[in-house]
Formats: sequence, C-alpha cells, structure tokens
Amino acid sequence: MPNSSSISEFLLLPLGDTRQLQLLHFWLLLGIYLAALLGNGLISTAVACDRRLHTPMYFFLLNLALLDLGCISTTLPRAMANALWDTRAISYTGCAAQVFFFLFFISAEFSLLTIMSYDRYVAICKPLHYGTLMDSRACATMAAAAWGTGLLYSLLHTASTFSLPLCQGNVVNQFFCEIPQILKLSCSASYLREVVLLFFGASLGFGCFVFIVVSYVQIFLAVLGMPSEQGRHKAFSTCLPHLAVVSLFLSTAFFANLKPPSISSPLLDLTMSFLYSVVPPAVNPLIYSMRNQKVKDAVWKVITKCVSQTFDCPSFGIHDMKCSFLLGPYGAAQPPPPQQVPYTR
Repeated sequence: MPNSSSISEFLLLPLGDTRQLQLLHFWLLLGIYLAALLGNGLISTAVACDRRLHTPMYFFLLNLALLDLGCISTTLPRAMANALWDTRAISYTGCAAQVFFFLFFISAEFSLLTIMSYDRYVAICKPLHYGTLMDSRACATMAAAAWGTGLLYSLLHTASTFSLPLCQGNVVNQFFCEIPQILKLSCSASYLREVVLLFFGASLGFGCFVFIVVSYVQIFLAVLGMPSEQGRHKAFSTCLPHLAVVSLFLSTAFFANLKPPSISSPLLDLTMSFLYSVVPPAVNPLIYSMRNQKVKDAVWKVITKCVSQTFDCPSFGIHDMKCSFLLGPYGAAQPPPPQQVPYTR
C-alpha cells in the first residue's frame, strides 16, 4: 500500500465515461462558471463604483460576491480542465491548495452570511440604533472577522488532513479535493482528530444557522406589524430566498461531510457536493442583488459605461450617432427614433 510520502498526485472523479459526456459536462460547467463570474463581477464593480451603494448592506454584499468568486474559482476550473483534456490527475500540492482555498472561502462566506442576517435584523428591528451599531468601523471589523475565521478554520483543517498517513491509494471519488473523500484514503484510526475537527466546525455552523433563523424570525415578526402591504411583500420576498439559500448550503454541506459511510455512493456524493459548492455562488447574485432596484440600476450603469467605451462614445463623428442610438441621451438603452413622415396635402 502506498503511503502519503510516496503519493505525488491524486486522481479525481471522471466526469463521464465517454468523450461526448465529458465534453457535455465541460460546456455545462463552463456556462455555470461564466454566469457566476459575470453576476458576481458586475455586482462587485457596481457596489465599488456607485457611491449610493456605499452602505453597510452593500459593503457586505461586495464581500459576499468576492467570496463567491473565490469559492467557485477554486473547484470548477480544475474540473473543466480535466473534462476537456480527458485527465483525472491533480498534484499533491495542488490538492492541498484546493482544500485550503475552498475551506477558506466557504467558511468565510458562511460567517459573512451570519453577519448579513444581523445587519438586516438591526436595520429592520432597531432602525434608530442602526447608525451606531453598524458604523464603518464596526462593518470593517465584522468583515475582517469573517475573513479571519475562514483563514484560521482552513489552516487547521488543511494541516490536520494532509498530516495524516494515506495508505488506501490515491483515488478521490469527487470532482475536487474534498476532505471526507481524502479521509477515506487514510489509515485506520488515524483520521479521528480530523473527524473531531469536522464535528466542531459543524457545531459552529449549526450555531450560526440558529442565529440566522432567530434573526429572520425577529425580522418576520417586525414585518408583520408593518401597515404597508407592499412593504411586507418586499421584505418577505427578499428574506425568504436568503433563508432558502442558507438552508440549502448548510444542509447539503452537513450531509456531504458528516454522513455515515454506509449510505455513501459516488452519485450521491457528487450531487451533495455540487449543491453546496457550486449552486450558492452561482445563484447568490440573483437572490441577493437582482431583486434590489438600486443594485440593478448600478449594474446597468456599469454595462452602459462599458458599451460606451467599447464604441468610443466620447469621440466625435459617426461614433456619436452610434452611441446615441445604443445608449440614448441619458446613458440608458433607447429604441430608435420614429421615422418622420413628410406632410403632404
């Protein structure tokens, strides 16, 4: 049996038994990845550039978009490359780096989601104290704590996992290096400390989830007391999708990392890992931002600015006519002007 000192690479789960299926998976993952890059990239640019969005809620949203970009960029590019080039190999160092960065981004994101629920709780339930509790210094401290928590959690797990002796081969039955799959390669009874760390992390995650649920319950109770039906509908339509994504993220992550080996199967493991590692970063831009009119206006401003620069709108001549047709006089897309019909007797 090989040990960890003799393992130079791991073999990931192949995405398809035939070449056609591998290419299909490549194009599917590429579409998801580009959508996530576009959505989170536009939100990050819009929040950073629009001064109207320099508030605590959008500051945390900017951090969430950056974490989503990092999370999905840790797993999908390697899986796409393997599917495109018909290979399964990832180096030992590359696997360790993937585990580290994935845990860093995913744990920091969940900490940030907890902070975002607190921000909404203070904004709705304690509006008179919002400026004091959520000033710029407090927001920066909370965001730094979320990133720092992710860094510490990732360091502990990565160091613990890759210090284990591996004597069960080098085949990882997952499309990326995932800790539960690596633990299956370790020698008997040598992985107990990592299991203890996983349960400790799960306990912290469950505590954060309870905090999020309690915060949203308080928000819902406050919203029900609103006299405006439109205000209640807006609050519910925003908060319920947030809670649904958090529940999906946490439930699938718990199941993927803590399920008993007796119910494990390659298809089930792949599905659970896909749901918590790929789906949230891809849909968060829609749920957290595209239902917000301010964000949509800021994103549209970014798009129109890019279009104006592409067609060289500041110059004179024919470009002016082209830009006025595309963007209109106020920078928004306008339909072409109606043709003038000459008057005749």
